Amino acid sequence: MAGDMKKIMVTGSVGQIGSELTLALRERYGGDNVVALGRKTTPSEELLNTGPFEYQDITDKEGLVRIVESYGIDTIYHMAAILSGVGEQKPDLAYQVNMDGLKNILDIARDKELTRVLAPSSIAAFGPETPRNNTPQETVLRPRTMYGVTKVAGELLCDYYFHKWGVDVRGVRYPGIISWKTPPGGGTTDYAVAIYYDAVQKGSYECFVREDTVLPMMYMPDAINGIIDLAEAPLEGLVHHSDFNMAAMSFSAGELAASIKRHVPEFTVTYKPDYRQTIADSWPNSIDDSAAHEEWGWQPRYDLEKMTADMLTNLRKKFGK
Repeated sequence: MAGDMKKIMVTGSVGQIGSELTLALRERYGGDNVVALGRKTTPSEELLNTGPFEYQDITDKEGLVRIVESYGIDTIYHMAAILSGVGEQKPDLAYQVNMDGLKNILDIARDKELTRVLAPSSIAAFGPETPRNNTPQETVLRPRTMYGVTKVAGELLCDYYFHKWGVDVRGVRYPGIISWKTPPGGGTTDYAVAIYYDAVQKGSYECFVREDTVLPMMYMPDAINGIIDLAEAPLEGLVHHSDFNMAAMSFSAGELAASIKRHVPEFTVTYKPDYRQTIADSWPNSIDDSAAHEEWGWQPRYDLEKMTADMLTNLRKKFGK
């Protein structure tokens, strides 16, 4: 590959995944070749210093077209979205950003004949009727959140643009993503990030889901390598396009706490479920991602123990503990 991807634009580049993905892409393809887009959050020095950055709302199509044309963009990683927790508080905003924003990107990709679009989905596409254990690639998609609704519609829209106009659009259903670099951003799985921060900074954490809540999770390096690997995979090997199940590990909030306690014995966790518990209860415990393994060689590198050790090491450095 990736001779055919020369100028990349990343929307949502200040977000949890986007911020680290942008830096990884710049390392791989050269800083000047990866344009970062953000709406209003101030980007990090690292993001600003390693390549071009543009403030741009993804619901403003003309603005997007200007940037695509002026930089000669041929590939878009579309990471901008309103996540599940925030989306339930502001469903209209979630619909507008997640649907209109995606359609703008797909229209531009079609009209400008771009090489490729990466538009991630999420385990939020699943719902209470979806099989909970080893959730199949082809399954019931009846989510109960606005975020989930936009993700199902988004998968279908992406596949429509592929089949009708040949837009090479690809995506993975991300599980909860855990990272030490960027603080949580309004998702239901944020407890799995916040718990590490509080373990290092406070020594205690109040968890907003029950101790026995099990969800699929993934460490950020795997999330980034996975989507780049999918972007670089030969098109002829892909049967699926915008809806690849993607998994790395599943654990309960209690198991997560226990893994931290092995490193921080005095760490304490209390459980006080809030509205996000209902969202978590509608999502799977574990995911069957054999299609991703078979079609583009997906292989995670981190399990819970390896991730916990790495998270705590890096957060202690970050906060000087």
